Amino acid sequence: MNAGETERRPWIVGVSGASGTPYAAAVLRALLAAGESVDLVVSRASRLTLLDETGISFRDAHWQDDLREWLGRGADGKPGTFAVDVDAVRHWSAGDLAAGPSSGSYPSKGMLIVPASTACVAGVALGLSKDLLQRAASVVLKERRKLVVAVRETPLNGQTLRHLVTLDDAGATVLPASPAFYAGATHIQDLVDFVAGRVLDAAGVGHTLYRRWEGELGGGSRTT
Repeated sequence: MNAGETERRPWIVGVSGASGTPYAAAVLRALLAAGESVDLVVSRASRLTLLDETGISFRDAHWQDDLREWLGRGADGKPGTFAVDVDAVRHWSAGDLAAGPSSGSYPSKGMLIVPASTACVAGVALGLSKDLLQRAASVVLKERRKLVVAVRETPLNGQTLRHLVTLDDAGATVLPASPAFYAGATHIQDLVDFVAGRVLDAAGVGHTLYRRWEGELGGGSRTT
């Protein structure tokens, strides 16, 4: 790195196989809109979910085209809803355990796992590091960086609850993908954006994804 050059410090975004790929898309769009750099890890299981929920096949060899198509869609699946520049994204294959985020010396601001499946939660809690997503999360924890885990499952059994407590004890923020209705949601995208906004709140990234509580009842019925 040349003298005076700014070191790139991305947010690592891990997408696991849980249902909820629109949450990941909303988080990614908002990070890019905020001028943040992103390192993206899409697990093998999440590619099946993405195909099922959007019809998009995420391919390592064509990841920029596939990502642009994915982020361009709203929660209703309609293409062309958003225009997104993905130049600030770096993609790492989930099987690449020699990737940058696998090392603590690799600079990052932290990691957002959205959505997080119960299998992913277990793997990170137990330190299994079976793929790059889990390894990157373990690295973020050991380096005491921000880790936000947007778990998306219901109901939760005792084993998963214990794993979530383990993550909380390790310093992670456990953030269930639970939309709220006080912000006046009128479309599915509004509910998706609320969860994405809460993920970004936990990470300390500014956004305008949802209407914040202002101490007045009846806010959910307002249209402006």
